[in-house]
Amino acid sequence: MDQELMDLFFRPMRQELVQYGFQELRTPEEVEEAMGDLSGTTLVVINSMCGCAGGIARPAVGMALQHSRRPDRLLTVFASQDREATARMRAYFPEYPPSSPSIFLFKDGQVVMAMHRSQIETRDAEAVRQDLVQAFDQFCA
Repeated sequence: MDQELMDLFFRPMRQELVQYGFQELRTPEEVEEAMGDLSGTTLVVINSMCGCAGGIARPAVGMALQHSRRPDRLLTVFASQDREATARMRAYFPEYPPSSPSIFLFKDGQVVMAMHRSQIETRDAEAVRQDLVQAFDQFCA
């Protein structure tokens, strides 16, 4: 499949997070620039094409962002498409095994909440939303 056709296929999966206000990072350089200042709170979603990303993770994130407390910045990379950007993003949390989808909340440069695929795929979107809202209440001003 050529790159143009792949981009067309994956566009709806990418746009779902973009419509929630996420900045999509497609290159290692974009990741470096976006992660250069981690003051405040930053939510990072490692997006993917799997069913638990589309049926649980992305909807849960969208619902959680309706909450009154939310992160200062929203960033995303797409694991199966932008591999170099994803690898660079994962370097910011090397203590966590690679997982897609996965969700990380940073506060002042430190990971304060991490949600691995195994904590997403066995639950529903509402349960994941509740965990995110709890983290937002605890860490976001």
